[in-house]
Amino acid sequence: MSQPSPRTLWEAVLGRLELQVSRPSFATWLRDTTGVSFDDGRMVVSTPSTFAARWLEQRMSALVEATLSQIAGRPSTVHFQVPGMPPGPGVGSGRSAAQSYGGDGYDSQADERPPARLRGDCALNPRYTLDSFVVGESNQLAYAAAVAVSSRPGMAYNPLFLYGGVGLGKTHLLHGIGHASASRGLSCLYVSSEQFTNDFISSIQTKRTREFREKYRSVDVLLMDDIQFLRGKETVQESFFHTFNDLHNANRQIVLACDRPTSALSPIEDRIRSRLQWGLSADIQLPAQETRRAILELKAQEMSSAVPVEVFDVLAERFAGSVREMEGALNRVIAYADLTGCTIDLDVARRALGDMLAAPPEPPPSPDALLTLVCNYYAVEVQAVVSKRRDRKVALARQVAIYLLRERAQLPLKAIGEMVGNREHPSIRQAWVKIQKDRQSDSTLDLQIRAICETLP
Repeated sequence: MSQPSPRTLWEAVLGRLELQVSRPSFATWLRDTTGVSFDDGRMVVSTPSTFAARWLEQRMSALVEATLSQIAGRPSTVHFQVPGMPPGPGVGSGRSAAQSYGGDGYDSQADERPPARLRGDCALNPRYTLDSFVVGESNQLAYAAAVAVSSRPGMAYNPLFLYGGVGLGKTHLLHGIGHASASRGLSCLYVSSEQFTNDFISSIQTKRTREFREKYRSVDVLLMDDIQFLRGKETVQESFFHTFNDLHNANRQIVLACDRPTSALSPIEDRIRSRLQWGLSADIQLPAQETRRAILELKAQEMSSAVPVEVFDVLAERFAGSVREMEGALNRVIAYADLTGCTIDLDVARRALGDMLAAPPEPPPSPDALLTLVCNYYAVEVQAVVSKRRDRKVALARQVAIYLLRERAQLPLKAIGEMVGNREHPSIRQAWVKIQKDRQSDSTLDLQIRAICETLP
């Protein structure tokens, strides 16, 4: 029996992998790959970018090689490469962990890529790259979307709208997209909404509106942070609206970050909100314990500091609400140890953090107790809330329960869906966002939720 062609063999591998990895991961990393050659158990696979090749080599090679070996019926290896580049021993081979996470997320050979066109006023943090972003269940979709727009700017998801709480990684992804875009030879501009506002006002005062338009409408990638601060600024919103239209019509990539979903951006013009919903909205949730610990380990590695596991565990548990605050606590521990000449351990960490650990935050309420409390308040049975019933009273209790399980119990949306009748992630998110928005305009609902919260133990 003749051996299948490399392309056919790789398609069989892709078919098996599609059942084993998440849909965003498959679409971002594997869908556009092609089998090039298969000799002596060595499969060469082409990828659309050097970053995709490195990512696959570093994070998926074990799963891919195991799957290939099963289908090929022999031990096999996989090597990823970009078309036109000579096959090497492996894109990620020979690189230290510090190098893997400290660069710009792309091949380090400058002569293999076009020169970067990073604007002089686009100040990107060199530490915030896509490679140094720790991926977990809480941010997987947002990360996959960031990589997709970096690989196909203006084509994949435009605009990309990232939203989530403070310190969860939105700014990191914006900077990472900026680095990746600049390394592809694209012009890039990162600004906060405050800077956009100040630039707009200054351009009017100095009669340099043409320069303002040129600055914001000539870039290939516009990254804007904290756009919630555009609310209520009608004249600035008008300028942003026209800037958005010019960029979008020219297939330029727009990436925006916000602390809330588009439906909760009030007051803001409906025409702007509708445009924000054209592309993809991806939320970033609170990271799980394992993800927080991985973030701390990477941070300590970047700082070349030996930190014991028990210190990571304490920091990951104590500072669960903000990655930024958690990293700041680790910085404080490392700085204290350096200045005092101590070796980092639990005692040193406690002395360094002092009152930051003295009064730990109240633990979130029990999810089961919270669900029961909501049901008692609305006089409905728990079984009704987790059932398929949709009458008004039960639906309201279910939506409020979902909202409080997210906000107060800090459960991931997936876990909430399992708890209230194995509902799908999109419907859970929709209910959470609806109550979040309705609280702002419905004083009765707001009072009901406050009353429920006041009875929490």
